[in-house]
Amino acid sequence: MYKRRIVKWAIMAGSSFALIPAKAQQEQPYQGTVGKTLAESKEWWAPVAKPPAGAPNVIWVILDDVGFGATSTFGGVIRTPTFDSLAANGLRYTNFHTAGICAPTRSALLTGRNHHSVHEGGFSHTVLSAGFPGWDGRIPSSKGTIAEILRDNGYSTFAVGKYGLTPDEDATDAGPFDRWPSGKGFEHFFGFLGSQTDQYVPDLVEDNAHVTPDGRHLNDQITDKAISYIKRQKKAAPGKPFFLYYSPGATHAPHQVDKYWSDAYKGQFDDGWDAFREKVFANQRRKGIIPANAQLPDRNPNIPAWSTLSADQKKLYARFMEVYAGYLTYTDFEVGRLVNFLKESGQLDNTLIFVIIGDNGASKEGSFHGVINKEIFAKTLPEAQAIKDNLDKIGEIGTADGKQTNYPLGWAQAANTPFKYWKQDANAEGGTRNPLIVYYPKGIPYKGEIRTQYGHVIDLLPTTLEFVGIKAPASIRSVAQDSVQGTSLLYSFADAKAPSQHTEQYYYIFGARSIYKDGWKAETLHHPDILDLTRNGVTFGGKDSVSEHGFDKDVWELYNLNEDFNERVDLAKKYPEKLAALQALFDENARKYNIYPLIDWDDVFHRRIHQTTQQRSF
Repeated sequence: MYKRRIVKWAIMAGSSFALIPAKAQQEQPYQGTVGKTLAESKEWWAPVAKPPAGAPNVIWVILDDVGFGATSTFGGVIRTPTFDSLAANGLRYTNFHTAGICAPTRSALLTGRNHHSVHEGGFSHTVLSAGFPGWDGRIPSSKGTIAEILRDNGYSTFAVGKYGLTPDEDATDAGPFDRWPSGKGFEHFFGFLGSQTDQYVPDLVEDNAHVTPDGRHLNDQITDKAISYIKRQKKAAPGKPFFLYYSPGATHAPHQVDKYWSDAYKGQFDDGWDAFREKVFANQRRKGIIPANAQLPDRNPNIPAWSTLSADQKKLYARFMEVYAGYLTYTDFEVGRLVNFLKESGQLDNTLIFVIIGDNGASKEGSFHGVINKEIFAKTLPEAQAIKDNLDKIGEIGTADGKQTNYPLGWAQAANTPFKYWKQDANAEGGTRNPLIVYYPKGIPYKGEIRTQYGHVIDLLPTTLEFVGIKAPASIRSVAQDSVQGTSLLYSFADAKAPSQHTEQYYYIFGARSIYKDGWKAETLHHPDILDLTRNGVTFGGKDSVSEHGFDKDVWELYNLNEDFNERVDLAKKYPEKLAALQALFDENARKYNIYPLIDWDDVFHRRIHQTTQQRSF
């Protein structure tokens, strides 16, 4: 009965699309008659765009730098009661994927297209972009966003928090604004344009101008602003649905949060990251988040066993994790404020909510000993000096003074349980697999169920459009649109056993790359020695690091994720023909989606610094 109900709803919603003008909000030929007098004339107005009858509000929540195993919702030990509640009354997707780092993930999410297809092979930051079609960091108008589509079909559209897709040279109050959120379909925006910002003194923007922050935590401010946008819109047009993109800077560095939240975790990580991994893994297996026969991968060889650390190290590293945990729980609380507002105002039952818990795996950018105030990519200090410096400033961890606070790498691996590797590693599930929650009380009656179908962030746009009953437009405001590349997940809402319809997906972040096809995955890390180099004090992102490691030297691995979901057994030598076929498929994807030329972080970083230096010399 439930399956029939949800299918019927989708069909009804889809059929109502025929009532929506195909060129809503676009210039249309005048269809009236203009005579010499009013009596000889016939009036005409272009039809006003209207959403499908009964179309729900839509909210997309995307967190930053959260590993698969961090939240209690997916087996972690960090308390996230809001996400727990949404998942218990909705669906949990455990085979959902991101691009592996922030800007590529967000560009793919908002457009429904692979990130190189929308020119975000790296970032929109000048120093991390390149002058090639897949790499220049400028999303073309032909790759319209979910906000543009919904806006032109009768929705109000708001965004709060991190945007991260505006080129640096455009990010001033002089504009141009076509690549600000307002130029990409959002009628109101409150947040920051870059990749990270101080949570107490953010680089804050409202609509098309920078504004002065009020000193409160950014999470508090963006939640208040989101609620105010909804209140104002509903007062003016109660029946009009809204789309909200809620994208906090949390839990990206700097990890900053009131001690009320971090002190709630005092002593809870004293047993260290090895115990954390084992506890989370057991929780995940018990809850059915991972297969019952799953095994925990060995600790990364670059991460020391917790038992081998000194008392000072344990004290320092435990405090970093207390702060991170408090930061994540606080972020969950702020999402809870939004959800509670919707409930109290009678709108929650008709609001479709997607929660992506992280735009990539847990961050590996905190070094081996954690970061408090030093630049993330600065030359690594000798171990003894780094520990001493951090111990001297342990009271700053998580505070407004901790301008770069980020936890040590051992906690990143723990937060990514049950997977290997971490953020930026597009080759591995630890870098790209992030949990997804889908919640819609009015139309999804499958409470607390788990879905294992393969998914990717490019799938949320077509999923939303199909559920709401809107077709991807052929043009947006007279600009012809390229096809959407994602696959709607709607087929899986009512059927836990439905075969995956998203069967092929590439991944590429600065050399680390992989290709997935029907449960098989070929992958290569590109810089397998980067952690050793970083630990030994080599500059990360400079010419003296690993730029001599050519792509032709990369060693490919092969995994059957149907039987080995967390990539423990490399089958490359056993099935060389399968590996070769997947490598050929990656090449096909690379040509199709503008991945070429292959660019690695070190090369583009060094080249851009060199170019900047040359320009300044004239």
